[in-house]
Amino acid sequence: MQNLNKETVKNRGIYLLPNLFTTAGLFSGFYAVIASMNGHFEAAAIAIFVAMIFDGVDGRVARMTNTQSAFGAEYDSMADMVSFGVAPALIAYNWALADLGKVGWLAAFIYCAGAALRLARFNTQVGVADKRYFQGLASPAAAAIIAGAIWTGTYYEIEGQQVSILALLMTACAGLLMVSNFRYYSFKDYDWRGRVNFMVILALVGLFVVVSVQPATILFIVFSLYALSGPIYTIRTVKKLKVSHVVGDENETGTDIAQETDESKPTEQDDSDADKKL
Repeated sequence: MQNLNKETVKNRGIYLLPNLFTTAGLFSGFYAVIASMNGHFEAAAIAIFVAMIFDGVDGRVARMTNTQSAFGAEYDSMADMVSFGVAPALIAYNWALADLGKVGWLAAFIYCAGAALRLARFNTQVGVADKRYFQGLASPAAAAIIAGAIWTGTYYEIEGQQVSILALLMTACAGLLMVSNFRYYSFKDYDWRGRVNFMVILALVGLFVVVSVQPATILFIVFSLYALSGPIYTIRTVKKLKVSHVVGDENETGTDIAQETDESKPTEQDDSDADKKL
């Protein structure tokens, strides 16, 4: 009887290593909120990017060490909501949207609600959706746009009140892109363990050098271009743009896009018919 109790206690434990990185990401997001409340917007923006690093590491560590768990997945979602949902919305509000009154905090709420809906939809699609693409802008990328803009503004000594309207549009648009049906490449099908040419490594070194020259502006531009890639890719892959391709039922939209994409390619039956005619 005593051994059974010991086994039960052991099974109820949680894995330390991946959840340690998740906690570090959660701390970074919480610190970003505190820093913005104290007027330290540059530190707040950098903390968001630090949270992105921890968010990318915890899942990979869990898979490498075979320590995946349902608790870890739920904990990661809660941490992402704080770091990439609540924190960017509050930082944007404290930096530029507070003087706009109700319109300002409503824009911040649109972003926060968009992040919550994006994470909820992502969790329900695990194991079902195409891993090659994200449906809607991922919350870390949306948070990087907000953080990159604020970091760039503080670097060039731009007061948030001077660009409050632009900040409002950017915050609201980032929130809406997260709940859209635009398809974003996820880079999950890329073989990161495979061999590459020496020039690829050299290019990566050059990329790090370029980013280090002006990290705030470069990161903001990169993630802004990534945000634009979704609408461009979706429009190019469908024959006729519909409302469901932008927003609506994700299952219906995914089927429509897949069918329209497949229709643009020749099938094996078509090839065989062509051979018979020849």
